Amino acid sequence: MGINIVGIQQIGIGVEDLYAGFKWYRQNFGMDIKIFDEKAVAEYMLPYTEGKSRERHAILAMNMLGGGGFEIWQHTGKTPQKADFEFGLGDIGINICKVKSPDIHKTFDDLKQKQVKIIGDIASSPDGRKVFYVCDPFGNYFQFVQEQDTFYKGTSENGGTYGAVIGVTNIDESLKVYQYLLNYDNVIYDKTDTFSDFASLRRGKSNMRRVLLSHSQPRKGAFSQLLGPTQIELIQVTDRKPVNIYKGRIWGDPGFIHLCFDVTGFDELKEKCKNAGFPFTVDSTSQIVGGNSFDMGDAAGHFGYISDPDGIPIEFVETHKLPIIDKLNISINLSKRNPDKPLPRFILKALSFMRVKK
Repeated sequence: MGINIVGIQQIGIGVEDLYAGFKWYRQNFGMDIKIFDEKAVAEYMLPYTEGKSRERHAILAMNMLGGGGFEIWQHTGKTPQKADFEFGLGDIGINICKVKSPDIHKTFDDLKQKQVKIIGDIASSPDGRKVFYVCDPFGNYFQFVQEQDTFYKGTSENGGTYGAVIGVTNIDESLKVYQYLLNYDNVIYDKTDTFSDFASLRRGKSNMRRVLLSHSQPRKGAFSQLLGPTQIELIQVTDRKPVNIYKGRIWGDPGFIHLCFDVTGFDELKEKCKNAGFPFTVDSTSQIVGGNSFDMGDAAGHFGYISDPDGIPIEFVETHKLPIIDKLNISINLSKRNPDKPLPRFILKALSFMRVKK
């Protein structure tokens, strides 16, 4: 079969109130396609949850304009714990979620009209792309990036997840995961300086090395047209010692908790990660008798995690079943399809029937 990184399926966002979070992202960012809404116990995530199974409630929301989703995630067996310190740009962990925008000025005006907290003004990133930054009510940063690739009409001027800005301690070590294992083989820039587009962000005036990665070849696979192209940006501060954003807290607490990739060739990927020195820390297939799919509410598949060199969780999901029209109990079985072939656009467009309008 071979390994195929289809795209960024979603970024995990820990919140204190799940439905308040979903409402805000739905109304302001157009993340209104609800793929699943599931209460469960995160019993396989022990390496990231202090060795304890944790009750949780999660919603996966998408945007029909294209891009990855938001997995909005709340601890229900304990009180979600916010950081007791103020972290800044370059600290260790996922700092910023990148969001695609086909028209950066329209998106800027749309969010301004919605009274979303915009940080600074439209600026140019080191590669010349137009960007701007916002902060949600929960303290998370988002970078809106000019990107023409779109899938279908949405309900906002922006699409979904386009990538992430990740604070690391050593970029060269981190490239072993993001460049080699995740196949972000194209270096758009590698610069060390202070950067004007970061200046308005907390500790954004720090001197740092920035490496922006993309993939030289278009992604392929069932959801490739919906998820679209993506970027990963690694940042390493050089004028101070960074702290871990999740110091004293666990996976699922408020903030960006993981980056998730839709993949095929799950078993081969697991072997490749192991050989590269990044073995799976979580593997749903080891818990399933007979190799059947792991049930994720209305969806099903296999999932696993690795940790990057700084312990940041990276998730892989091989999707076997996806609901298309939930109210009619219509889903699609992907397990017997050619893994490199994209789903017909009309099937993916049917996800719009799962839009939450209120």
